[in-house]
Amino acid sequence: MQKIVPVKQQSHPISRKRLEKAMPKISPSTREKLIRYAGQYETADFLVGDPSWFMHQVDGRENQEAMAFITSCLSYGSRQQFMKKVQLILDQTDGRVDEWLREGLFRRSFRSDDKRCFYRLYTHAMMHHFFCAYQDLLHREGTLGQYVRQQSTDALSAIAAITRYFGQIEGSMLIPKDTQSACKRVCMFLRWMVRSHSPVDLGLWSDFLDRRTLIMPLDTHVLQQSVALGLLNSKTATMSTARRLTAQLAEIFPDDPLKADFALFGYGILHD
Repeated sequence: MQKIVPVKQQSHPISRKRLEKAMPKISPSTREKLIRYAGQYETADFLVGDPSWFMHQVDGRENQEAMAFITSCLSYGSRQQFMKKVQLILDQTDGRVDEWLREGLFRRSFRSDDKRCFYRLYTHAMMHHFFCAYQDLLHREGTLGQYVRQQSTDALSAIAAITRYFGQIEGSMLIPKDTQSACKRVCMFLRWMVRSHSPVDLGLWSDFLDRRTLIMPLDTHVLQQSVALGLLNSKTATMSTARRLTAQLAEIFPDDPLKADFALFGYGILHD
């Protein structure tokens, strides 16, 4: 496996003027709905059937961080299908996810020469290389959180640090290679790590990343909901679109824009 060398690099923020360009005005009714839905759906019941449930099934900061990151990387496609794969990994670790990674115990189930499919586009070999890179980071930095702390000052630079490190893995598709795409799963992981005082999110990184800098996890479904609510007029899920949406949501939740993630979830439940 090629050596992964982290390189500190500044993110390139989009100016506030560009973020505000062509942003629709939020109607009073939309504002009222989103505030109501956020309060209604950010509860412990949200965890049932959601990938965030897995990080609450292990004890200790290191185990929670590692479980959350692995879960976020596998969270695409059918929930029913990818959650089976996350459960499989949780069962193999017996809840000691950090130890499973550090000691290379994942090699028992994920071999570098195993080309069988693990989940959708991910082979066992691809998962092996991903876990090896994660193991290397843990040995070098201590935890993923320590690496991000040293490499970033806000959520965008944190996303850039994570994509830069794991994007060097040859043939890997688990992590985007840069921040041009919406990086939905990385943004979701950061929500879990940064938002505190939540029955859902862990807030393990709240001491060094400001939740006001978090970026909305944007996929096609959220994009469609945002257009329907008049929050966006774009139909492309890119990082710039995700940041425009976040700026809109910050008008409603200025101290905690990603509280709106629960609001949009509620909107989807009631209007799908």
